[in-house]
Amino acid sequence: MASKKDYFGLNRLVSIILAIIPITAWICGIITRIKDGKIVAAILRIFFGAWIIWLIDLILMIVSGSILRVIPV
Repeated sequence: MASKKDYFGLNRLVSIILAIIPITAWICGIITRIKDGKIVAAILRIFFGAWIIWLIDLILMIVSGSILRVIPV
């Protein structure tokens, strides 16, 4: 069964593949943050943190199976 930490409840391997591809990671990250109710974090990701947050999300997805969701913004 898929973990709630993965993208949209998909299994970990699919989530890692989505995290590797920059455009899908960017889109999935924005949607996931909006889904979590973190609108400001989604807007910041759109305008400022595309590459830096993509790299952090990729590393966290591979290591722990979850993306960065601890930003209190």
